[in-house]
Formats: sequence, structure tokens, C-alpha cells
Amino acid sequence: MGYKTVKGAVTVQYVEKRSQFIGYIKPVQEEEEAVAYINEIKAAHRDASHVVYAYVLREGNFRRYSDAGEPQGTAGLPALEVLLKNGLFDIVLVIVRYFGGVLLGAGGLVRAYSHTAALAVEAAGIVTLKQAVNAEISLPYSFFEQFKDLVLRCGGKIGKTDFRDEVVVGFSIPKESYFDFELQLKDVSKGSALAEIIGESYEKF
Repeated sequence: MGYKTVKGAVTVQYVEKRSQFIGYIKPVQEEEEAVAYINEIKAAHRDASHVVYAYVLREGNFRRYSDAGEPQGTAGLPALEVLLKNGLFDIVLVIVRYFGGVLLGAGGLVRAYSHTAALAVEAAGIVTLKQAVNAEISLPYSFFEQFKDLVLRCGGKIGKTDFRDEVVVGFSIPKESYFDFELQLKDVSKGSALAEIIGESYEKF
């Protein structure tokens, strides 16, 4: 199993009838990180009319939003719905508004906040993270290149590599492929190579 989030933190801007909307988006791992990011943006825009936010976390399928003084349901909820429509998790979105003197009305606010949220998601780029097995193995130098090829064929990636008396290789394999990887490793090494699982994580492959 995996999940979708954004590749990294970005900032976008959008102007509607002289109101300026600044969208900030960032991948996060837990609520404390999301709240800290929101507070950081609030501190940087103390003179803003509104600082709206929405975030979604995988753990507990947790979601939260704030209209930040805008009419109920016109700001935070539309922003949250953009995140949910894109199937995103472990993500926080903050939209800062500087009022331009022209009232947008409820419909105009919904469109402006939705559009800013969509711009932020598009600019950040969506990535799928897969559940991965993280492992380590010691190999003779003569087997190193063959091992790298096997990891890549199984959809994995090579991590930290130390060249000692033997080559010590850290690597990650999608969890769904790990059993097949073990079978192939046993076959190509004639049973001499054995990887040690050191944990699990979510990785981009």
C-alpha cells in the first residue's frame, strides 16, 4: 500500500479583484509539524486579513481546517476539499489573504480559495510514496554490480554504500516486491547473500 502527497514545499500567488491570495503547501508527518508550519506562516503575515489552513494526516485519517474569520464554509473547507479530491495525505496547506477592498461574496471566496489551493498542489507536484522494506547487506566486490541490477529490476533503490573489506549496501525495496527479491537474491548468489531487514518506511521509487 502507498499514499499520495506533494513532492515538497512551494508558495504560489493569485489575485482576484485586488485581493491577494498567497498559498503555502508542504508535506508533513504529524499534526505538531502541521501546526508549527501554520504558526510560522501566521507570524510572517501578521498584517494579513485572513490566514486560512487545511491539513490531512494518514494516521487516523485526520483532517482539520479553519476559515480564519471568513464566512463559514467559504475558505478552509474548499481548500480541504482540493486536498481530498486529489487523494493527498500528510500535507498542510495555508492560504494567506490580503483584502483588496472589493467584496468577493461567498461564491467568489470559495472559487478564490479553491483556485489558490489547486495552484499550490499543481506547483508542488503530486508523488506516490510506497511502503518499503529497508535493508542492508554485505557483499563481495565481485557481486556488487549484479546486486545493484537486481535491486533496480525489483523496483528498489540503492542507499548508503560503504566500501570496506566487503561492500556494505543499504537499500530499499517496495514491500510488495520484497519476497520476490529475496527469492531472486538467493538464486543469483547461490544462497550465499543474505540481507538484514532494518525497518520499514514510505519511499518514492
